Amino acid sequence: MEYIYRLHAIERMFQRDIDERHIEEVIENGEIIETYVDDKPYPSFLILGYSDNLPLHVVYAKDEEGNVIVITAYRVTKNSTK
Repeated sequence: MEYIYRLHAIERMFQRDIDERHIEEVIENGEIIETYVDDKPYPSFLILGYSDNLPLHVVYAKDEEGNVIVITAYRVTKNSTK
């Protein structure tokens, strides 16, 4: 399995001070809270997890080879928006 970061994800990670370690920790240990089965080209998932004891949402998909495609990530706050 390989992690592939979309340009949008990289931009948001930079803006929000989120690094790859945070993303991978959340994907490996978090809980899927929504599934978007109609997303293209692959269904995607919204996952909630914790990194450095802070809640984090990550949206990602998996391709046919099982690679993780990171779409976006954001800190969970009362008024979280993608």
